Amino acid sequence: MSKIKIAIAGVGNCASSLVQGIHYYKDKNPKDVIGLMHWEIGGYTPGDIKVVAAFDIDRRKVGVDVNDAVFAEPNCTKVFCPDLPQAGVIVRMGIILDGFSDHMKEYEDKYTFLLANETEPDQEEVVKILKDTDAQILLNYLPVGSEEATRFYAECALEAGVAFINNIPVFIASNPQWAARFKAKNVPLIGDDIKSQVGATIVHRTLTDLFKKRGVKLERTYQLNTGGNTDFLNMLNRRRLASKKMSKTESVQSVAGRRLDKENIHIGPSDYVSWQKDNKVCFIRMEGKLFGDVPLDLELRLSVEDSPNSAGVAVDSIRCAKLALDRGEGGVLAAPSAYFCKHPPWQLTDNEAFHMLENFIHKCQDKVREISDYQQREGHQISTKR
Repeated sequence: MSKIKIAIAGVGNCASSLVQGIHYYKDKNPKDVIGLMHWEIGGYTPGDIKVVAAFDIDRRKVGVDVNDAVFAEPNCTKVFCPDLPQAGVIVRMGIILDGFSDHMKEYEDKYTFLLANETEPDQEEVVKILKDTDAQILLNYLPVGSEEATRFYAECALEAGVAFINNIPVFIASNPQWAARFKAKNVPLIGDDIKSQVGATIVHRTLTDLFKKRGVKLERTYQLNTGGNTDFLNMLNRRRLASKKMSKTESVQSVAGRRLDKENIHIGPSDYVSWQKDNKVCFIRMEGKLFGDVPLDLELRLSVEDSPNSAGVAVDSIRCAKLALDRGEGGVLAAPSAYFCKHPPWQLTDNEAFHMLENFIHKCQDKVREISDYQQREGHQISTKR
């Protein structure tokens, strides 16, 4: 199979885990593989993914080979594949805009960005780089709250005709105007806000769905998260969290038996604890009533390395985007978006999304319910006010 050529905007912890994973699984025996939802998608394995371009704004990464940059501070995720060969791809200066929160300057250099002095590129330059490197897919790994910067890279992907995977909670795929533009240019789009393999959101959704299916009335719930990576440091600026809280909250609300009032559901980042580094600790509490109106309380603590948890989904998302390119399919990829992301255009249960994804991958000719059926169901279509 030919290589899947990707470009990355934001060479942080998530990009580090992804790049390490590409090489970690490259020579694995399929029988010995652990940690992948799919070893092969459309003939492509994780080792078929190749980084051909990368953008960042930290001076410790800009101008450095991408396979070295993924280990540069302030990255702090687990190193599980340390001996990466030189990629021959130099990290280029990216756009800043709102991709950097001023409060991060208050922290020691070890834990925050050192802004590069290079001149920021304009849209024409980024588009040229994408075209010159033959990039097929652009992954957005910018910090939460990077609204303007995300739209900048989405515009670049559109102009370059490159598929766009939006891994953060800025609404592109779930924005009807953006979705229509990608559809008009027949460019694949997956988003928004990547959902980890076994992370806080997927666990919270699963438990909420369990309450519904087992006849338990969910009355109130919270999800609190702490971490010590730059993502959590960035989110100390609460003004950057509006879309993040909406994305995570809607993901849980959409599978509840009935929607909870705002005062009875709280989901979102809690605090930055530097020594946790890339380890994310999640606390979930759910209160409800079961048979005879008897109270039920559930409390759960989940501790997981945040970025590898995300990369396990990203490798599938990339290969699904490549499948769409191979098939000449453009616009929002409904099934991958619903299964891989917290805030897709159409919220489905995880079982529904899983079966639709398998049909997308295998191009089954069976009678499969179209996404339009879900659009017509009350509560399945997300309204985004942009």
